[in-house]
Amino acid sequence: MITTAGTRPGDTERIDPHLRTLAIVVVLGAIMTVLDSTIVNVAISALGKDFDTSLSTIQWVVTGYTLALSMAIPLTAWSVRRFGSKTMWLLSLGLFISGSLLCGVAWSVPSLIAFRVLQGLGGGMLMPIGQTMLAREAGPERMGRVMSIVSVPAMLAPALGPLLGGVIVDHLSWRWMFFVNVPFCVVALLAAWRMLPRDTERSPDASLDVLGMLLLSPGLAALVYGLSEAGNGTSLTGGRFVGSVVGGAVLIAAFLVHAVRKGDGALIDVRRLTTRAFTSATGGFFLYSLAVFGLMILIPLFARIVQGESALDSGWLLAPLGVGAMITMLVSGRLADRFGGRWPAAAGLVVVLCGALMLTSLDPSTGRAVIMSAMFVVGVGHGLIGPSLMAMSYQGLPREAVPAATTGANVVIRVGSSFGTAVSAVILQIGIRDKIPGASGNLGEAAGQPAALLSDAFTGTFWWLGAILLIALVPTLTIPRKVRSSQS
Repeated sequence: MITTAGTRPGDTERIDPHLRTLAIVVVLGAIMTVLDSTIVNVAISALGKDFDTSLSTIQWVVTGYTLALSMAIPLTAWSVRRFGSKTMWLLSLGLFISGSLLCGVAWSVPSLIAFRVLQGLGGGMLMPIGQTMLAREAGPERMGRVMSIVSVPAMLAPALGPLLGGVIVDHLSWRWMFFVNVPFCVVALLAAWRMLPRDTERSPDASLDVLGMLLLSPGLAALVYGLSEAGNGTSLTGGRFVGSVVGGAVLIAAFLVHAVRKGDGALIDVRRLTTRAFTSATGGFFLYSLAVFGLMILIPLFARIVQGESALDSGWLLAPLGVGAMITMLVSGRLADRFGGRWPAAAGLVVVLCGALMLTSLDPSTGRAVIMSAMFVVGVGHGLIGPSLMAMSYQGLPREAVPAATTGANVVIRVGSSFGTAVSAVILQIGIRDKIPGASGNLGEAAGQPAALLSDAFTGTFWWLGAILLIALVPTLTIPRKVRSSQS
């Protein structure tokens, strides 16, 4: 009897060599694509100077990549059904490599933005495809440990991306931020070509839900764009913010109505995603992503605006988050496999909350050791949360629903992280205006304000993020107990 794909009854608790190899190939291919979400952030000023252009223009190098990622994710489930996991993995990685190489030789701002979009289209599907392959292969009994492995890029990128970008910008040309992807991804491409199993689960008759694509992908792009504009300091009453967010929300709502009516033929079959485990896990993940990405945006801003630190020194403050996450990541997977993900994730949220509360006492004279200690605590909780919640989102789903679940979860996390950036920036702007009468609250003008008052605005924002972490406990604690059952 076979209980899960490639797994015999006596082997359900063991990570066999085949599954381990698959996990390594997925991490090799995904890590640089996730790092590229944050690595360029510290190079914005260098890019603007090199191309002699404004901040509002050059920020599209970041925004264009993020929008392309968001638009590509919904295509994952259909493309895997139609062409197979291995084929789409190789194609996506090839697009990312091509985009990286072209970004490195870009001759103008429009060309760089266009090539970043190409990068994002390839990179956006890699993580969901990798998670789909691993979820199908692992089965429910080993999901936690496998998600721990595949979560490595997502856990480390927000901390290591700005740090790596700072090193490259300080010592090399900004072009090497893109060239560095090429050798790593070529190795990943060759490894995938040789080691990934042949595609055996294809549906040549799988049709693309064109209407769903025209509703969901632009809807996500508009929503993420509006949120990124708020994070960049755009007024909440401005036409770009209101139009983008409202338009995006309307398109997404229309997609949900369309998907319910269309059922199995929808771009994402949302009817399969109404299980309590999926709803609770992704709801908790959305709120957690909102809070933790807010923290990771605010810490470098605090160091630069309040304490006058350099870009590289500010990036170093996030490094302990990655160290803490590495310590607990593999443990959380084993705990989720054995006991379910509810309690590891809840414990992780409490630990992250403790780290966030440490940040509520910051002032201009606070030493680096205090901030780095707080981020280490956040990292310890971070490593417990991600793998546990991702594993539990698959609980109770049939094998054929895995691509839809993976796509849905990645969309929720992407929107949550974008929302966190925007919400944190908006709360901080309101805090600045409240603490400093007459101040505009615009982050670009904040550096000239009194450091002590700016510090109070930051700590007030940390309190709000702590409240969001507390709210995230509610859906997390409603995740059902893990049921050990076979999966056909």
